[in-house]
Amino acid sequence: MEPLVFLVAGEPSGDVLGGALMAALRELTGGRIRFAGVGGPAMAEQGLESIFPMTDLSVMGLIEVLPSLRRILRRIDETVRAVRALRPAIVVTIDSQSFSCRVARKLAPAPCPIVQYVAPTVWAWKPWRARHLARVVDRVLLLFPFEGPYWDAVGLDWVEVGHPAAAARVDEETRAAMRSRLLAGHEGPLLAVLPGSRRGVVARHLPIFRSAVERLGKDHPGLTVAIPTVPGLATFIAAEVAGWPVPVSVVEGGVAERLAVMAAADAALATSGTVALELAAVATPHVIAYRANALTAMVVRRMVRIDTASPVNLVAGRRVTPELLQEACTPTALAQALGTLMGDRQAIATQKAAMHDVMAALGRGGPPPSARAADAVLKLIGPAKG
Repeated sequence: MEPLVFLVAGEPSGDVLGGALMAALRELTGGRIRFAGVGGPAMAEQGLESIFPMTDLSVMGLIEVLPSLRRILRRIDETVRAVRALRPAIVVTIDSQSFSCRVARKLAPAPCPIVQYVAPTVWAWKPWRARHLARVVDRVLLLFPFEGPYWDAVGLDWVEVGHPAAAARVDEETRAAMRSRLLAGHEGPLLAVLPGSRRGVVARHLPIFRSAVERLGKDHPGLTVAIPTVPGLATFIAAEVAGWPVPVSVVEGGVAERLAVMAAADAALATSGTVALELAAVATPHVIAYRANALTAMVVRRMVRIDTASPVNLVAGRRVTPELLQEACTPTALAQALGTLMGDRQAIATQKAAMHDVMAALGRGGPPPSARAADAVLKLIGPAKG
């Protein structure tokens, strides 16, 4: 019988990883594989029928999660019941650390191997999570080259598969076509604005970004903004930006459209997260911004062990891109940082060179991360255990 792989993704970035993993698993097995679990549009394109909407899990922040806690706990139980009923050959939980770890704990003793795709950031905060995860999963797939020793310390099997952003490319024809479409006859410059993939995060940042864009536009006549977004958020974002003082295009689509918008832009303003690596992959100079709920920020500051929020800066080991977080995330500061990236050739060249080095460190030029991840998953598949 074709093995059944049960996958769980709880947010758009995990859905993208899951979709690529499913495609790679199908290729490596010649299509002799089945899928079940929880995912979004990217995984649906690969044939997954999600047992409930992935958006039920897309909540971020220590305080912000509280209103959704009862629903999330119910979804954990539903996921565990589905695994026990379907008896898959393997379970792959993708990112969404809190949800994934709770599912794995409730499954113990699990009826099959469990793989966690994307390790908890134990190098940044909550180092004790490494021990907890090691008790309930069989293998962890790592994205970054510096993570291995943290898992050696707790005896958990790991495989470095590389970051998918390293494989992201946009050819010149696609870039030029998207730029022409977004500028629509304007001279430019073109700014990509990426306010996040969760509605709460988007709603918190768009007013700040609007004010920054208004200030930037005064010094850069003809400024045009493009906002790539995931399905389900486009209508909300379009309504929020309707009154912006510069032309704004909201581009709804998947990874390909988002990367094309990024590549077409002269610079970008983005909330912190994986998007920073995508911007680095297409060599777009950018500024990272983030403002969390004040109480969440206070708690996080007491626990965090690093001084950077951007994965680009983390991999580089130095401040490659500007980060304006919490109190520093003001319209004036954002406009000034972006203005530098639109007018200082040396600053632009320096950032582009550093981003090139970061992509090399993450595996650009080698096998696709999805293929490495699929191979690591298939090597654990065996007869289901009772």
